[in-house]
Amino acid sequence: MNIQEYISSGILELYVYGALTEQESEEVTKTLKQHPEIQKEVEEIEAALLQLSSASAPYNPESVLARIKQKLSDKGVRRLEPKSRTNWVPYIGWAASLLLLVGLFFLMDDNNDLREQLSSERIKVTQMEQQIADARENAEKAQELLAVLRDKNVSRIQLQGQQVAPEAYASVFWNKEEKKAFIDAKNLPEPPRGMVYQVWSLKLDPLTPTSIGLLEDFEQDDNKIFTLENANESQAFGITLEPAGGSKTPTMEQLYVLGVVGATT
Repeated sequence: MNIQEYISSGILELYVYGALTEQESEEVTKTLKQHPEIQKEVEEIEAALLQLSSASAPYNPESVLARIKQKLSDKGVRRLEPKSRTNWVPYIGWAASLLLLVGLFFLMDDNNDLREQLSSERIKVTQMEQQIADARENAEKAQELLAVLRDKNVSRIQLQGQQVAPEAYASVFWNKEEKKAFIDAKNLPEPPRGMVYQVWSLKLDPLTPTSIGLLEDFEQDDNKIFTLENANESQAFGITLEPAGGSKTPTMEQLYVLGVVGATT
């Protein structure tokens, strides 16, 4: 804890004036017990407040005037009738109290500004932590993909665009040993709202499609790399556009890309 910053924050004045919440007051009390410097500062604030309060308390000016007259009389000085005067003491006290209230108002306003600033800084730190976490996750995914590409047991199947999307393109990195298929869908267009890409493992004779999964959250995935389980003896792979949730059988009119295992380009 930076003690000087804590003292200058204004929270101790609010503590003495009783302007803090019960929880905040308890936290300040704990801090006082741990740091003598802060306890001393609170005592000085309390002493100043008591002094200001005593300054505003009325006293008896008549008795003071009588003592002055008595001293003048003892020295043979001619008595003078006191002129009409205004008792300024109560007004001084009221003015001091008013200044105290004004100061307290600005102090509380500054304290609120400080709280808002601290809250804003906490949000920035949280956002930065999330960005770091996202970057770390992306780096881990990149390392995983590199390991896949370099694995000798991985086969790459290129899926070419079909009639519905001639410019579309995708790749399947299939690890038969681990029964996993990594789908690189970077060159597929974003699916319309309410639609999703579905990946099919195909046997060619007779043509038998088996769904191995959906490319969900396509728009939010920056890398467009999807990992799916594939325990099939696949002879080809295809990707179709289906209603959200997928279909039991592929919609051939919405076949976007298709590739045969072992085919050369």
